[in-house]
Amino acid sequence: MKKLISTAFILAIAFTVKAQQTYVTGGVNLANITRTNDGETQKNNTLTTFNAGIMHRFKASPFFAVETGLLFTGKGSKAETYFTNNDYVKTKFNPYYIELPVNLVLKFPMSTNNNFFIHAGPYAAVGVAGKAKTTSSIGLITSTSEDNIKFSNDDPTTADNEDAGYDKLKRFDFGLNFGGGFSFKHLILRANYGLGLTKINSTQTDNNANDRNKFRTVSFSVGIPF
Repeated sequence: MKKLISTAFILAIAFTVKAQQTYVTGGVNLANITRTNDGETQKNNTLTTFNAGIMHRFKASPFFAVETGLLFTGKGSKAETYFTNNDYVKTKFNPYYIELPVNLVLKFPMSTNNNFFIHAGPYAAVGVAGKAKTTSSIGLITSTSEDNIKFSNDDPTTADNEDAGYDKLKRFDFGLNFGGGFSFKHLILRANYGLGLTKINSTQTDNNANDRNKFRTVSFSVGIPF
């Protein structure tokens, strides 16, 4: 895991030095997590958060580029669990990550300085901050609590992680990005889908057993080259 992150950062530095285009970017995230074995997000509500950062494109040909950078990006969900119609636990959790994507970009020129593009590639992210707010109603008792999200580096098989929940997550997240957009001379418009491949709960060790508790994030962003 650490070797993968180190390699990704080395790639980012290399592409920054040779970048043909550098741009700042920011936008909105529509974040959720999966709840079912086959990766559906049913019974969860989408959480609106944001992304911001700096990206670099290394031009390999008029039709192909490699893109990387660093993003500060929000993920999470408004997760709900109902025991009866009146008994429930609702958690709104919004963790923030420093994310390093490495995308392959395929460009389709529309004119001299304008093109449509599609992109895909892996990402690695490290959790740095966030909050989780939980509201529960059991019988006649309703309570609300809010905590800072704790990111765990511990062995998830130990008893120390038995209190894991939406306020205690794995620090590292890995996944795939897919998307596309339009690139103009002074503006880049992008849509992206982040497919998380790691389970976020600090007690879950087998990412391949099913597709529960993985991030699913739709992002829309605007980039300004400089």
